[in-house]
Amino acid sequence: MKPFGYVQVASVEEALRAVAGQPGARFLGGGTNLVDLMKLGVESPELLVDVTRLPLDRVEELPDGGLRIGAMVRNSDLAAAVPVRDRYPVVSQALLAGASGQLRNTATTGGNLLQRTRCLYFQDTAKPCNKRAPGTGCPAREGAHRDLAVLGHSEHCVATQPSDLAVALAAVDATVHLRGPDGERSVPVTDFHRLPGDRPDQDTVIRPGELLTALTLPPAAPGARSRYRKARDRASYAFALVSVAAVLEVRDGVVQRAALAFGGLAHRPWRARAAEEVLHGAPATEDTFARAADAELAAARPLRDNGFKVPLARSLAVGVLAGLADPATDG
Repeated sequence: MKPFGYVQVASVEEALRAVAGQPGARFLGGGTNLVDLMKLGVESPELLVDVTRLPLDRVEELPDGGLRIGAMVRNSDLAAAVPVRDRYPVVSQALLAGASGQLRNTATTGGNLLQRTRCLYFQDTAKPCNKRAPGTGCPAREGAHRDLAVLGHSEHCVATQPSDLAVALAAVDATVHLRGPDGERSVPVTDFHRLPGDRPDQDTVIRPGELLTALTLPPAAPGARSRYRKARDRASYAFALVSVAAVLEVRDGVVQRAALAFGGLAHRPWRARAAEEVLHGAPATEDTFARAADAELAAARPLRDNGFKVPLARSLAVGVLAGLADPATDG
């Protein structure tokens, strides 16, 4: 690991001043991803700005019934927060599906959204990778890509975004709040992560010098139920092959509201707008749920070894929606 500077800050303003004009600086939260990448030589920051003592570690009720979640709230604390468990179970379930208890005790909400792909070629500095070193190529396209993208990928990158939390936040229409040299701004979480295009090195729309300070969740829809489910190679401590986050409200057998997002399929959490169009106003039946999944997954472009993800995503989505529609049979 290369030598680097370290500074601990006590306010957002101090954090922004510390990174100003220093492109080699990185904010350090829980460090569960950044430090690993430093050990691998993927990241070589010149300065780490420790933001763990910033006053951004609270879950707060908002006047409209929503929640504001500080970027430094630990994943374990957020999963256990009563208003999250009661009103946004999909968020709590997604957090508990990720990593291990020890990692969740350290990882932060902001860091979870900013974690980088686990593509083997990105993590191996002996291999070319457009995400790590733009212009060097994407050997994953013809190499080991079983875990990688089937939706929205490009000739430059087929990596997937690994966050479970981000998928749940996409389904509940969360908003990301940023502070930077030009002030504050807010971005819908569904627009925060990018598709790779010809710039796969840019995972998100965050600008140089900006700090992710908080998330807000809109009020939970009355009568709606939510669920997160994840398919993976091991029962724990494994990233998603496919995951599904869903919010569903059914009245008199008809879908009144539906929000669906997939994880493990793309370079960003994949909000399933085509599926939602099929669901809205339709009978809440397995046939409807299957048609909705098919409408979304028709855009899939599997690679040689990851075509299994398409039927897996279909099956997972139908199962989650069917369980939400019929609490009596929900397992």
